[in-house]
Amino acid sequence: MNQDMMRDRRITVLCYGDSNTYGYNPMNGMRYPEDVRWTGRLQKLLGEDYRVIEEGCNGRTTVFDDPVEGWKNGLNYLRPCLNTHKPIDFVILMLGTNDLKETFHATAEDIADGAGTLVHVIQEFTQVKQGYVPKIILVSPPEIGEGIRKSDFSGAFYESAIDRSREFPKWYRRTAEKYGGIFFDAARYIKPSAEDSVHLSPEAHKELAEQLYQVLKDH
Repeated sequence: MNQDMMRDRRITVLCYGDSNTYGYNPMNGMRYPEDVRWTGRLQKLLGEDYRVIEEGCNGRTTVFDDPVEGWKNGLNYLRPCLNTHKPIDFVILMLGTNDLKETFHATAEDIADGAGTLVHVIQEFTQVKQGYVPKIILVSPPEIGEGIRKSDFSGAFYESAIDRSREFPKWYRRTAEKYGGIFFDAARYIKPSAEDSVHLSPEAHKELAEQLYQVLKDH
C-alpha cells in the first residue's frame, strides 16, 4: 500500500471470533462492558493510531454449520466482513471452541484445518479486494475447563471436549506455519471461568488483551 495512504489513516485490527470475542459474561449471560472486554482493553492499550473492530458472535464456528443456527458458520460471513471493514492491517482470528460441541464430532486437527480455511480465505480475498494481505494472528483458543460436567453448557460440550481443547496448540501452530500466520497460544496465559468452564472472566480478558498487545507491537 502507498505509504502516504498508510499515514492518512489508523491501523485497523479486525478481531474475528466467537462469544469470547463478543464478551459473553458467564455470570449473567449478558455482555461485558466495552472497557472489560479484551477487544476494548486492546483498543485502549494501542491508542488512537489504531482502530480495533469487534466481530464476535456467540456460537460462531470455523466452517461448520450449526444444525439449529446455521448462520453461525464463520466462513459464510468472513468475506462480507472483510469487505465491509477494508482496508485491514491485522486480523486476530480466535475460533474453534464451538467446534468442540459434540454435534460436530470434530477432532482438534479437523478444527485447526477449519481455522486454516479461514486464514486462506483472508489471504486470497484481501489480496484482491484491498491489494495486500493483512498480518494474521491465529489464536489457539483457551481450554475447556474441568467443570464442564456441571456447566450450563454441558449438553453441548461433552467431557471429551476437554482433552481435544488441550490438543489445539499443536494443530493451530501447524496451521499458522502452513499459511505464514502468527501463532498465539491463548491457553498459555488464560483459562475459562469457573462459572461455566467456557467463557472468560474479566481478569482473563485483561490478560488476553495485554498479551495480544505485545504480539501486535512486536509485528
